[in-house]
Amino acid sequence: MEWNVLISMVIRLLGLLCWMACFGAAQNFFPLKDVRVGMKGTGRTVFQGERIEEFQVEILGVLQNLAPQQSIVLARLSGGPLAETGILQGMSGSPVYLDGKLLGAVALGFPFSKEPICGIQPIDSMVGDATFGGPANRMASLGLLAAPSNQLANLPVPVSFSGFSSSALSVFAPHFSNLGFTLQPGLAQNKTTGRSAGASAASEIVPGSMISVGLITGDMNMTADGTVTYVDGKRIYAFGHRFLDAGSVELPFAHAEVIASIPTLNSSFKLSVSHEWVGTILSDRPTAVAGEIGRSAHTVPLSITVNSSSTGVHAYHMQVVNDRILTPFLSQTALFSTLDATEKSIGAGTLRIEGKAEFEGGLPALIMRDVYVSDNALAQQAAASVIVPLGFVVGGGFANLRLKNLEFTISELDTKRQLRLSQAWASAHEARPGDTLTITTLLEGENGYETAQSVKYKIPIGAPAGVLNFTIGDATVQNFAEFAGLSQSSLRSADRLIEAINLYHSSEGLYVRVWRPQPAFSVKGPGPGSEMPDPPPSAMLILADPSSSASGSATNAATRGSDVAQLTISVPGYSVTGAKTVQVEIKD
Repeated sequence: MEWNVLISMVIRLLGLLCWMACFGAAQNFFPLKDVRVGMKGTGRTVFQGERIEEFQVEILGVLQNLAPQQSIVLARLSGGPLAETGILQGMSGSPVYLDGKLLGAVALGFPFSKEPICGIQPIDSMVGDATFGGPANRMASLGLLAAPSNQLANLPVPVSFSGFSSSALSVFAPHFSNLGFTLQPGLAQNKTTGRSAGASAASEIVPGSMISVGLITGDMNMTADGTVTYVDGKRIYAFGHRFLDAGSVELPFAHAEVIASIPTLNSSFKLSVSHEWVGTILSDRPTAVAGEIGRSAHTVPLSITVNSSSTGVHAYHMQVVNDRILTPFLSQTALFSTLDATEKSIGAGTLRIEGKAEFEGGLPALIMRDVYVSDNALAQQAAASVIVPLGFVVGGGFANLRLKNLEFTISELDTKRQLRLSQAWASAHEARPGDTLTITTLLEGENGYETAQSVKYKIPIGAPAGVLNFTIGDATVQNFAEFAGLSQSSLRSADRLIEAINLYHSSEGLYVRVWRPQPAFSVKGPGPGSEMPDPPPSAMLILADPSSSASGSATNAATRGSDVAQLTISVPGYSVTGAKTVQVEIKD
């Protein structure tokens, strides 16, 4: 009996302690319902170096339901450099206190405002919306609509760049703007020290501290800056608004130092550099980003090697965030920048790119390779085109698809190495089963260059009499025939998707499709090219359903003909274009 009484008392005591702890935590937050016009408070942020300074806050009112079930506190700020700069980009997340209790974070502002008037995101919303246990790599839509100039909007996120060419920033600036980023010309970004996130960093991160969220680090750096609002043990809450509105994420963040607060006529900003990694952002919601101190983020090693005939060999090594949308986009930006920095930007040129993406879990590697030729903007064309297979694969939504490594090798070829298919012919107009035919192509290039390439084909024993077609086409023709209508959902596993994309044909050659003018229907299979040639009439009635489409189980491709064989004429180091068809009569 005494034990039961003792256990009951212990349980009641523990419950009381938990209630007191929750009550104490709640008392640290200033209730939104108690906010009144004219109240005075203080805020904390970094204007210079790493020293957290106070600024003054005057409450102007509460904007109810500015967004669905979301209210914002409107306030006027003063102190420090704010009279000259106004609200600074990088102040997002700066904590605001009333009566010593945390009200929320500086998060919104009016574009082109003459006074430092801001919107404060309530801390209850920031903490309540955050999630820490969801699966990462489930990026939501990244399109953000620009707010009218007179409307309260999220403060822009300043993004620091280093190692990127000026052309890369100008070319990709509109895309970063769509993500809600603001690029600051001339911003310098120090490399992080590379020290892993650890417990020793916890003492450095307090409300008001500057942090940099890393997107690319290494020989090129791209980091987004903001301020910490609240620290609860190892958990931090920052920004006071969305970063990418990505939900559950895995983005590394570093401690940051402000070099200077720069006043501008458009939008003043904090010029900052990042130092050691201290943790990982795990939640990106409309009201805040949240993360964990001391937790390491999984990032993808990215290596780019450029073999330039004029400037030699250049090797770049970086870490990129692991994300189904950001990883391809950021890799494309890095590829363009390396090409822009090492190759000529005007005039004809040729680039050969070989890439490989490795995945965890024993999945096959994704191979990306092609030759790109252009008279202008070659770097932009090559960087965009070579990354398409990676975007298609990682955007497939397969849960077990986790990137382990990315590497690209770029070779500059000395001239414009492009050939056009001028003529094609067979060694005989008539043949019999068992005969060997030679299909010859004549390719023409610049300055009168010509080359003949051929391939042999043995007609199978028992081949029926009739016309046999040899369609010689470039990679575009062949890929369209094989991959038209291919979707990620038509391949039910990540390894099948990768294997299918690895069949994509390079422009370094011609592809010979041997076919007969008989009905054939493409059917869903493990990869492109799965078809049923010359089906019986009963099957044709089913497969020729007018409601079927290219993405369905079968297509109305009867006019395409039945494939008999496929051959390849390899032309290494050249981009080949054109198409011809040769016919041979098969005799009994």
